[in-house]
Amino acid sequence: MVIGIAAGLSAGKLLPAIGGVALKVIPAIGIATSAAASAGKIAATVTTGIKVATGVIGVGKLAIIPVLIAALAYYHYDVFDPENRPFNVKEVDHEYDFIVVGSGGAGAVVAARLSEIADWKVLLLEAGGHETEISDVPLLSLYLHKSKLDWKYRTQPQKTACQAMIDKRCCWTRGKVLGGSTVLNTMLYIRGNKRDFDLWEALGNKGWSYEDILPYFRKSEDQRNPYLARNKRQHGTGGPLTIQDAPYLTPIGPAFLQAAEEQGYDIVDINGEQQTGFAFFQFHQRRGQRCSTAKAFLRPARLRKNLHVALFAHVTKVIMDDTNKRALGVEFIRNGRKQQAFVKREVILSAGAIGTPHLLMLSGIGPKKHLEKFGINVIHDSPGVGRNLQDHVAAGGLVFQIDHPVGFVMNRLVNINSAVRYAVTEDGPLTSNIGLEAVGFISTKYANQSDDWPDIEFHLTSASITSDDQAKVAHGLTDEFFSYMYGDVRNKDVFGVFPMMLRPKSRGYIKLQSKNPLRYPLIYHNYFTHPDDVAVLREGVKAAISLVETQAMKKFGARFHDRKVPNCQHLEMYTDEYWDCSVKQYTMSIYHYSGTAKMGTPDDPFAVVDDQLRVYGVQGLRVIDASIMPTVTSGNIVAPVIMIGEFVISQCINEA
Repeated sequence: MVIGIAAGLSAGKLLPAIGGVALKVIPAIGIATSAAASAGKIAATVTTGIKVATGVIGVGKLAIIPVLIAALAYYHYDVFDPENRPFNVKEVDHEYDFIVVGSGGAGAVVAARLSEIADWKVLLLEAGGHETEISDVPLLSLYLHKSKLDWKYRTQPQKTACQAMIDKRCCWTRGKVLGGSTVLNTMLYIRGNKRDFDLWEALGNKGWSYEDILPYFRKSEDQRNPYLARNKRQHGTGGPLTIQDAPYLTPIGPAFLQAAEEQGYDIVDINGEQQTGFAFFQFHQRRGQRCSTAKAFLRPARLRKNLHVALFAHVTKVIMDDTNKRALGVEFIRNGRKQQAFVKREVILSAGAIGTPHLLMLSGIGPKKHLEKFGINVIHDSPGVGRNLQDHVAAGGLVFQIDHPVGFVMNRLVNINSAVRYAVTEDGPLTSNIGLEAVGFISTKYANQSDDWPDIEFHLTSASITSDDQAKVAHGLTDEFFSYMYGDVRNKDVFGVFPMMLRPKSRGYIKLQSKNPLRYPLIYHNYFTHPDDVAVLREGVKAAISLVETQAMKKFGARFHDRKVPNCQHLEMYTDEYWDCSVKQYTMSIYHYSGTAKMGTPDDPFAVVDDQLRVYGVQGLRVIDASIMPTVTSGNIVAPVIMIGEFVISQCINEA
């Protein structure tokens, strides 16, 4: 591909054809090049970007991709220059003070923070590669699902949920990339409810009350909303992780808040003193682009000689001293060969709520009988490894049609002008997180109405499952289900309300499929195996439909797309029995897997780590991801996982 860039282009003129598309510069924006050398660099970056884009999300997904990458390379070469990324070491040294496995929400935080101490030598091992120009674009997050940046986990078929999915298996997306799932998520920044953490302490985990962990939230944050930042008790500024409001909203976003006020709800700071109420979402974004933990924490540390980052390094086990029951290092596969690295102090696992229990069991830490079944040498009998699996699920497919062209219709809003607007002014439709604009926390009749501990979270979006066919692919819906339910409203103006159950009582589990570390574990979600979960989510669905009956939403002509769900057509619409059936068809995981190596007291037989997150029964091994959560927090979990990373640093320093 040849890209010619002439100096002194002015508004209204054409950039030469890029990928077969002539790009007209939007009015009032002038373009000038500085030198032919810059053009050469840009051309090289664009060529690389095109290859990355087609490799990650495939050919023909979005016609604007070539233009988007060209514009980004042109206007923000300093940002997208690959040299700004952490260095990928060619060879790993024999020994380190700390080895961190996994670079997600907590792993990147801990590796970067440990390397602030010059005397400590740190190795960060990541199974995937670098972020890409495409993964930085908020709107394209769904296109990363099922891509090379995704582990592409799928649960085992169960009758209680995901009946509308291919093979009746839920798709569980996890980031296989530097930055982990903070590179694939929708960047929603929600801490959870203060009672979540007070409960953790009440279960015997000292130092985990809300008052205790609040400073660790603030430490990471750079809150960009000046009105929220004034509350210095609740919000931090100057930290590595940028937290900002959405740069782009449709008219539907403010209408959601007006509808909530009609129903008597407060407009609140959901990361402040009160959670019950509604607000605009906040995101871990920077200048309209994704701000992953790799970008926030690892890039500023990339020149430190004591931090080694090794990409495409798939860790297969923790090397254990059988006699002293101590972690000695790790074994991993890289460049097609098995390698080892050893530690003086600790191995720290941040492989996520699927990867961490899998790795523990492969290393001989887990339920004794289960490990012996596969011929694995048992280092410590820990029956809780892989148990207590929790996730937040939502009722998928609640689509509401409107009569005005204000919804997030991909074919209308995503075009060449929006690509240039994204690159130049750092706003516009491409900065939108798939239409997510507002959030609401409500209590159903099953929660204490006088208590500020809601049991439902609303994801309020100016788009829906019908706005982009990629949503069907990401969620794994069958063609038959999607065509029957939504064929007549595809690419039309709609919005969505997704009620998410906050405190599930059902518990799933993970177990080995093989002792071969490259074979994925078996995942049993067990959604809705506790009847209370069905009841709470049903009430959430009814509350969602009620919200749309307000005057604020009716002014758009809002109405529920009330096509009966297959497998539930024998039941009368809008009855409890119908909704109980419906939520088991299109069951939407919100990807908040947690609890599989839970924190607990020594007398809890299913506790895997203590309140310092050290693994029971062995020395020199710690877990720092969402698997340590005794109970999942009430909200999206990236913020608490980053907090866990900040907490761990204080423990490592105290124990040094």
